Amino acid sequence: MVNYATAAIDKTSVMRGLVSTKRVPLGSEVYNRLLETLYDEAAALDERRFDDWVAYLEQDLIYTAPLRLTRNGPNKDRDVVRTMKHFDENYGSILMRTGRLAKSAWAEDPPSRTRRFVTNVRVAESETAGEYEVVSYLYVERSRMDNPENETISAERRDIWRLVDGAYKLARREIIVDQSTLGMSNFAIFL
Repeated sequence: MVNYATAAIDKTSVMRGLVSTKRVPLGSEVYNRLLETLYDEAAALDERRFDDWVAYLEQDLIYTAPLRLTRNGPNKDRDVVRTMKHFDENYGSILMRTGRLAKSAWAEDPPSRTRRFVTNVRVAESETAGEYEVVSYLYVERSRMDNPENETISAERRDIWRLVDGAYKLARREIIVDQSTLGMSNFAIFL
């Protein structure tokens, strides 16, 4: 197992983009189905269809968003802190959060209006059969209350999607936010 912690001594353990070298070709059936799944997932979240979104999740889900630091000098490549996180969720905690959001959550009452843009999707076969490593870029526009200024956030998502009974399910997601100081008032939305 490779240690991807920020305290890593050498650059070989600083994780960037895809880890697997078994790329899935752009335009292939697997690539297209995963891309369609990412688009459908984004639409479910934008439309606040949380039950539909949860249907994309595996029960062993790990969903994290580590902190980002601004560093310079010899440590500039070690800017992701995986010991502290904006999100550190699992399937059970996601169910709890989506349940609150579907009814009334103080931070999302009234609910945000969001638009997720998923792009730069790269896919590779994982070491485990039927699992795929998917790296994508995410840009989110968020409108809150009657504020004419939208909040935005961009990130790289590093996922593991698993083929289960003919459908892809999200087993792992690590969200690497581009900002070290968040451009959103809170993280009450899912990325």
